[in-house]
Amino acid sequence: MKPVLTSAFNIFINHLTNTKMKKLTLLITALFLATFAWAQSNKEEIDLVQAAFGMEKKQVVADFVKPSDAQKVAFWKLYDQYETQRKKLGKQRIVLLQQYADQYLTMTPAKADAWTLKVIDLQKKTDALIVTYYGKVKLISDGLVATQFYQIENYILAGIRGKILQEVPFVHKP
Repeated sequence: MKPVLTSAFNIFINHLTNTKMKKLTLLITALFLATFAWAQSNKEEIDLVQAAFGMEKKQVVADFVKPSDAQKVAFWKLYDQYETQRKKLGKQRIVLLQQYADQYLTMTPAKADAWTLKVIDLQKKTDALIVTYYGKVKLISDGLVATQFYQIENYILAGIRGKILQEVPFVHKP
């Protein structure tokens, strides 16, 4: 690795071990557990969990994304719009996880394929949402703030996806 990349990598790794990252890891774990704990709950309970997660997540994002004073109002307005759209996709993820939990032991090849295609489509939509808002954040701030937004959102998303992959059992042949 080139010295600059090695230094940047080391700084990033050090960041991962600091208190903020530990808080973020706990937040990701809590969201994952809440997803499964409330997957069978009604819409109001899911909304409540997402609202609580959103408040905690917003604080974590504020710890990492640093718009200037002149950019803050526009950034947080955009961020709130992003979160509204992200939460809609999150509800779809909960529904898909519940479907999987109900069917993974008895899925037919056709049902497994249909479910997987829905998951792939949702993942594409989620990734596209982050990319779209990266561009919007860059327009109202600068490349540094937009990159911070992109990095923290992808870090959180990767953590959630990783936790799901660790905990969800593989599909079985009936």
